[in-house]
Amino acid sequence: MKKILINGYFLCRKLTGIERYANEITNRLDALSAPGEIAIIIPADIQKIPPYKNLQVILYKKFVPHILWQFLTLQFFLFTRRKYLVLDFGNTCLPLTPGIVFLHDIYCEFFPEDFVSHWDRIVRLYNKWQYRLIARKAKRIVTVSCFSRDQIADTYHINPDRITVIYSSWNHFGKVNADHSVFDAFPVLFSRPFYFSLGSLSKRKNMKWIIEYAVKHPESLFVVSGTTLPTAEDSGIVNCMAAQNIILLGYLDDAQVKTLMERCKAFILPSYYEGFGLTPLEALSCGAQIVVANAASLPEIYGNTAHYIDPFSTDVDLDELLKQPVDPPGAVLKKYSYDTSASQVYALIKEYQRS
Repeated sequence: MKKILINGYFLCRKLTGIERYANEITNRLDALSAPGEIAIIIPADIQKIPPYKNLQVILYKKFVPHILWQFLTLQFFLFTRRKYLVLDFGNTCLPLTPGIVFLHDIYCEFFPEDFVSHWDRIVRLYNKWQYRLIARKAKRIVTVSCFSRDQIADTYHINPDRITVIYSSWNHFGKVNADHSVFDAFPVLFSRPFYFSLGSLSKRKNMKWIIEYAVKHPESLFVVSGTTLPTAEDSGIVNCMAAQNIILLGYLDDAQVKTLMERCKAFILPSYYEGFGLTPLEALSCGAQIVVANAASLPEIYGNTAHYIDPFSTDVDLDELLKQPVDPPGAVLKKYSYDTSASQVYALIKEYQRS
C-alpha cells in the first residue's frame, strides 16, 4: 500500500488562489488523518513550517530552484522511494512518477492573444505541456468545477470519469477581522458609494470592462485592488488615467479587502475565464451583492445569487442591474465548504491507498 506524499512547494509561494486552496485542504487533511498516515515534503526555503499534528513532515534541507524541485529533486525522491504516491495541488505532474494532480483550469489552452510578451508565451507553452502531461499520465485528476472537468475531458479527449470535482470555499474569510485603516489612506471610500473589484491584473480578469464602463459612467466610483502582473500594461491598466473615477489600491491584505467588501455597493468580477472564481464567494460572505460575468464556471458556481454581465459588452446599467432580485447567499455559502472538500480529498486518498 502506497503512502500519500503531498508536494509542499505551495508553502513557499505567495498566498493566492491555488496556494490558499492547498493550505486549507492540507490543514484539514492533517486533522482527518491518523499520525503518519500522510506525509508532506517541504523545500528548504520555507519561512515557517506549519504546526501539523498528524502529517509526517519531510524537510528537504538543500535549497533548489522551483524548476529543479519539481522535475529533478522531487522526481528523484519519488523515483527512489517507491512507497509514495504524490499529491500535487499546483497544476503540475511528474513525468516518471505521476500521482493525484489538481488541475484547476486550462486557461493557457485558450485566449492565446492574452499572452503578449516573450516570457508570457514561454509560460503558456510550459503550462500547456503540463496540462497535457496531466491528462495523459495522472492517476487521478481533480478540478474545482464541472465546467473545468468537462473542458479538460473535451480538450484532451479523456474519460470524464478520470476527473473528480472538488470545489473551493470561502471559509478562510470567516476568520478574518476587517481592517478599516484603508479608509484613513483613502477617506473618499468612506464617504462615497463605490464598486469594488479584486484580482491579479491579468488579462482574463478583464479590467478592460471596468475601465470602459467607468469612462461611460463618470458618476460611479470604482476601486480596484490586486497585484499587477507583466500583462497589466496590455490589459489597459495604464490607461486608467483616462477614467478619473477609478482608484487603484495595489495589493491589500485580507483584512483590508474584507473591509471594502463589507462597504462596497457591489463586488464586480468581469472575468471571461475562471475555473472557479473565488472572490465573489468571499464577497457574498461579507454581505455584498456580486456582479459577475456570464462566462466559464461562474454561472455554475453562483447560480441565482449573482447579477450577470456580458464580459465583452459594457452596454448595461449597473445601478438598474442591482435592483433586480437575486437569491439570498445562504445556500451557496453552505454548499462550498473546505471541510466537505477536504473530506472528499481524504476519501480519494483512502481509495488510492487501498488500490
